[in-house]
Amino acid sequence: MRLYSIIIPVYNRPDEVKDLLESLTTQTYPHFEVVIVEDGSTIPCQAIVNDYTARLDIHYFRIDNSGPGMARNYGAQQSRGEYLLILDSDCVLPPGYVDEVDKALKQEPVDAFGGPDRAHESFSSIQKAINYAMTSFFTTGGIRGGKKKLDVFYPRSFNMGIKRDVYFSLGGFSRMRYGEDIDFSLRIRKAGYQTRLFPGAYVFHKRRTRFGQFFRQVQHSGRARIELYKKYPDSLKPVHCLPALFVVGLVGLCGAAFFWPPVLYALFFYIVVLFTDALSQNRGDVKVALLSVWASFVQLTGYGTGFLLGVASLFRSSKTLPDQKKD
Repeated sequence: MRLYSIIIPVYNRPDEVKDLLESLTTQTYPHFEVVIVEDGSTIPCQAIVNDYTARLDIHYFRIDNSGPGMARNYGAQQSRGEYLLILDSDCVLPPGYVDEVDKALKQEPVDAFGGPDRAHESFSSIQKAINYAMTSFFTTGGIRGGKKKLDVFYPRSFNMGIKRDVYFSLGGFSRMRYGEDIDFSLRIRKAGYQTRLFPGAYVFHKRRTRFGQFFRQVQHSGRARIELYKKYPDSLKPVHCLPALFVVGLVGLCGAAFFWPPVLYALFFYIVVLFTDALSQNRGDVKVALLSVWASFVQLTGYGTGFLLGVASLFRSSKTLPDQKKD
């Protein structure tokens, strides 16, 4: 049977690591190893890892803080699996996750792949709302929720798999602090390798527990999209500009409302659509649906403002001329 290496970079998240490791003990597919890389954490998880050495083939390493991409690369160098499964430390796996990956690869082999994420019933209302904002068709096109995509699929590092030889042939992740997973996926595709979504290989992704943290996270992602554009101009698609257009439109609507208040009906209609869809997705939970509306606005405005800040920085740099040499 094929051996998989599950690589998990960790930074100050011992409680989340415990939940992830516990979910790994329930996997129906037994042939995998776990590689934990502590990325300069001040709150280490080694004691928790030690509790699972009898139940899992687990390996623990500590490195100086160098970012998630470099931590994954270090873990990959210590691994033995034919395929590397890369997860965020705040994920929890259903029992059939590795089995689902193995079945999908047997049916249609592929060089790299990824799966969607969902909210577990035990998650807080805010976590469920943030999950909705990140997976809904009305916010991200449903690309993370495993629905029909508006763009070519690029595996994300919260739930990503790749053949070992492909990983090392491309040098692994770059040193980018944000957007490093998209950078890697772009390099995978540009090198001629195939990527695919495995809808059944989903994870429960906890994400942030505060809207302020969530806003900063998605704002970094928005700016990272422009950094990726600098490296790969053809990677920028119309779908990536939608949150920025949302921000501009939102400001325009609020300004126009001073002269003609009925223009806000368009905004009210969008709120109703979000609330109704979130209510349906969360089994009639009104609190989660209301929080989902707010989370959606945080996601769109956060990513959109980050994108616009990145564009402004790009524009400023293009206007900066090199100093003229004096005669």
